[in-house]
This record gives sequence, C-alpha cells and structure tokens, in this order.
Amino acid sequence: MKALILAAGYGRRMRPLTDHRHKTLLTIGGRTIIDRILHGLRLHGIHEVFIVTGYRSEELSEHVSVTHPDFEFTFIHNERYDKTNNIFSMALAFEQITFDSDLLLIESDLIYEPAVLDRLMKSSHENVALVDRYHPGMDGTVVALTEDDVVSQVIPPSQQSASFDFSDKFKTLNIYKFSRDFCATTLLRLLTTYARLIDDNCYYEMVLGMLVYMQQAEIHAEVIDAELWSEVDDPTDLRVAEFKFSPAARHGILESTWGGSWDLGVLDFAFIRNMHFPTPAMLSELRFHLPELLQNYGSTQTVLNTKLSWALRWPDEYTHLLGGASQCYPWLRSWFAGRRVLIPEPTFGEYPRIFPDAATYVDGPGVDWEDVERTATDADVVVFVNPNNPTGTTLDSHLIADFARSRPDTTVIVDESFIEFSGQQPLSEILASTPLENVLVIKSLSKSLGVPGLRLGALMTRNPRLSALIAEETPIWAVNSVAENFLDIMLKHRPALHQSLRRTVSDREDLTATLARLPVVDRVFPSGANFVLARLSLPAAATGELTARLVEKQLIHVKDVSHKFGTGEGYWRVAVRTPSDHDRLRDAVLQLAPRRRDHVRPTLEGLVR
Repeated sequence: MKALILAAGYGRRMRPLTDHRHKTLLTIGGRTIIDRILHGLRLHGIHEVFIVTGYRSEELSEHVSVTHPDFEFTFIHNERYDKTNNIFSMALAFEQITFDSDLLLIESDLIYEPAVLDRLMKSSHENVALVDRYHPGMDGTVVALTEDDVVSQVIPPSQQSASFDFSDKFKTLNIYKFSRDFCATTLLRLLTTYARLIDDNCYYEMVLGMLVYMQQAEIHAEVIDAELWSEVDDPTDLRVAEFKFSPAARHGILESTWGGSWDLGVLDFAFIRNMHFPTPAMLSELRFHLPELLQNYGSTQTVLNTKLSWALRWPDEYTHLLGGASQCYPWLRSWFAGRRVLIPEPTFGEYPRIFPDAATYVDGPGVDWEDVERTATDADVVVFVNPNNPTGTTLDSHLIADFARSRPDTTVIVDESFIEFSGQQPLSEILASTPLENVLVIKSLSKSLGVPGLRLGALMTRNPRLSALIAEETPIWAVNSVAENFLDIMLKHRPALHQSLRRTVSDREDLTATLARLPVVDRVFPSGANFVLARLSLPAAATGELTARLVEKQLIHVKDVSHKFGTGEGYWRVAVRTPSDHDRLRDAVLQLAPRRRDHVRPTLEGLVR
C-alpha cells in the first residue's frame, strides 16, 4: 500500500503560527504533526509515501528526508498552492502515481493515535472513509450514512446552510483507503477532469460526493468510537490537540484556563451549575433566535434591571443586573478599601483576593456563631457566603438578618449564589419586606440557572448610596443580548426551574452516598449547595496526584481544595451532576485511587509534631 499526504496549503487559519513554519512542523506533545503521521504509517508497514508540497516546501521535504530516512518519499510540488485548493493538489499527485497497489489518503492537519489507522487498515471493504459522530466544535465536510454504514451523501461546507441539520451527520477525518482499481480508473478520470477543466479551487470531497450521488462509487464508513483524533486548522484546534495528546499536561491545562473546556471532552465536577436547567425547549428557543440576538444590541441597564427583577421576583427598585457576579468584586475592593473586613475561612477565592488584610472566622466545616459575633465587634464590613464555598455550610438567613439589624453601622455582604439548594429562605426575600439598608446581597446566577456561559449576576440593596454607586460603576450594555433573551424566556419556565432545583437536591443526596462509599473518602460533609465537600483519607499531596490522574486517565475533573484548609489533609469539592455521572466518577476513583494500605491520612496531632 502507498500513502498520499496532502501538505501544500498555506495554513492561513493557523496564522501567525505558520508565518515562519510549515503547518505540519508545529508540535503537539513535543512531536511534530508530520512526524506523528509518518510514525503511524511506519507501524503499518507503509514506507512508500507521496507528499504534495507547496508553502515552505523545502522546509518540509528536508525535515522528513532527514528525520525519516527509512521512507521512500516522492515530492510533488504544487506551484499554485496559494491559488488552488486540495482538489488540484490531489489531481497533481494522481497524475504521477502508478497505481499498482491500494492508496491511503491523509490530509496533513490531523493528529490521531495509532488505533485510528488500525480501524481503516483492518476494514474488509475496498473503499473506506474514517468518520466520527458530529459534535459541536467540528467543521468541514460531513457525510450521511445508510443503515449499513455506506456513505450516501457527501456534504461540503458550501452546502451547509444556516438551517442545516448536523444531528444525524458524521464528520470525515479526511483519512481514506481507496482500492488500486478505483484510483486508476473512476476517481482518476473525474478528479483530474474536474480539477483541470471545471474548478481547481474546491475540495476533492466534491468529486467523491458526485461519484456517490451517481452511484459510481461505494464508500464504506468506519465510525470512530473511543479512539483519539483531532483536526488542527487553527490555534484553538492546536490547544485541543495538545490537551488530547499530552495526557500528563491535561490537569495543568484545565487549572490554568479556569473554564473554556467545552470542546475537550471532560466530565467536569469542578465547575458548578444546575444540570437540569435550562430545559431543552428553552435551548431550542435560544437557538432559533440566536442569529437575531448576535446581530442586535441589548436593552439599557434600567430595562435589564427590571427584567432581572421579574425573573428573580425581587423588587425592581433594589435590583441590579451584572455581567456575572464577578463584575462586582473590583467595586467592593474600591468601596471598602481601608475598612476592617471580616470574611469566612475558607471561602470563595475572590473574597481573600479583594480583601487580603481581612480578619477571618472559621468554617471548619461548620461555623461557631458566637465566634462570628465576637470577631465582628471590630469589623466595619462582614461577609457571609451562604451556603459557603467550598464547605457547603449553611447559616440561618434570619440569624444573618438579625445580625445586620443589631449592627446598623456595619455593612453586611451576603453572597447567596447557592441559596436555592439549601432549604433556607433567601435573605433577598427578607429584604423585600425589611428595610435593612446596611445589607448588600450578591448572587451568581450560573449555579442555579445552569448558564455560566451567559455571565449573569445580581446585586440587591435597599441602600440608596450603594444603589447609586452600582449604577455609576455599571457600563452601558454590560450584559449581552443572548443573556437578556434568556431572562425573557425563563419567565415561561418557572415551574421547570423549581423542579430542577428539587432534582438537584435529590442528586446531591446520591452524590453524597456515592462518595461516602469510596474507600479513599474519609468523610462527606453536609451541604446546602449543589456541591459537596469530601475529606479524603489521603494527604494533600496524594490528593493532588489523584486529582491529576483522574484527568489524565479518565478525563474527569474534580476540584482539589486541600490548600484552602492548610491542615495537610486532602479535600475535594465535588459538583453535583447526575447519578450516571456520579457512577462514572466512582468507578474512576476506584480504579485509580491508591489502596488503603498504601497511604495513611495524617492526623492533626501528627502534623503538629
């Protein structure tokens, strides 16, 4: 068998990385793309390789000739690489190849593990395409398949309209196996004719689609299952490929990006959201309106505040919509600079960051209320995170209200991002009828509404001075049109929201029970949020190693919060997902966690010594 690699392209979408380097010489996990492709061919005994070159041709040909002397290379130069597309490159190659054996066609912007090529080589069919089930993040040519996995339609990007249905389509990997006879006759004739006489600036899949449509070719599909592969068209694709093919670096990549992992295939127990909201109907409505929403500005802040008050049933005059709760933290740092601040320890990292000199009260997990009142005597500002993150500790909202009422000169900041899951009455409801002007309620809506990507947050205060400060700090169009439309839509789905909150509480019980049965878990603490805190029977260092292994081996991300406690013990904060996801986490931990005899959890007494 021979191999044909199409590598003439300029790699425009990969700029600026390809300004001074051929695209195939970019590295993934310390190895160039072309080296990975040739390694796969070597494993299958394929050493006769044709490479169509164009952009930076000498750089590519010199690299492969020097690095892979065991291959028999033939270089076919496409002088018009900047004016033609891959159909012309492929036609040039077909005019020079002697088809005395089958052909393996590979585009040069692919990263794949050897098992991918195994699927193709082991297929009993003469003409085969490797395909994968379509999912968001993919682009390019897709195909439709018959029940027998025969390609029935080839659809290039030019034929994918705005209403195109991808749900039953498959993405081509751009790796094909063609028989000797098919290459030498049918494909050669139409490919060269089309490229020379009709259009030299289109994709070769156009020709394959015509042959399939005219029933002049039968191309079977091998559907990729769990095998790893990645197409690298732009720098974002390069990042995804680095994550997939550098397992040891996966945890570090996730921890450094703080999100943005929707295209990495990770089961995420680190970031917290309502798994049962928004509903499929809401998502369909958002999808339908998306083109208009992207092309139009949102409303003024006054209108946005009103819409938020309708969604949360907060009093309009006290309600302020934010572009995520994180928008307010720089304000708090500025407003209360130089003031004596009291915060829980541990807690959400933004509070110690904006108040680095703050005094603390202990959440062990569990808060000693007498300690809070005693410590608060010297404070100008007291912060309650209720339920607290990462402990899940929940305080009585009426106790907080009484605390604020008894200290009118103390500013009380209450973060209620998880309150819907706690069974407690939100302080925001209490404020609606109780004029406590020294209270500021902060709320991230990502956790309860399940839309962290929309960046929705809220502030509520009955203090006219604070309200004026918020209005002054809030920029025009602080929230996008998609987020605004979501607030409109959710008004019709309030019963579904309440049901989703109840389901989440039930799922929290399932997660608690699942974790508690794990030998590596020492204790799971009560939680009023949609996450739970688990203390492991591992020291902090071993907990960090297990956390990294879960991502490396199982693509499961759990939040290691051991450093927040400073005891040397290992702690996980685990987001509530679904029972089936909880089972996947359980199985992965059972597989990867060290045996109990291999570790000893340090005691506090031992740490003191």
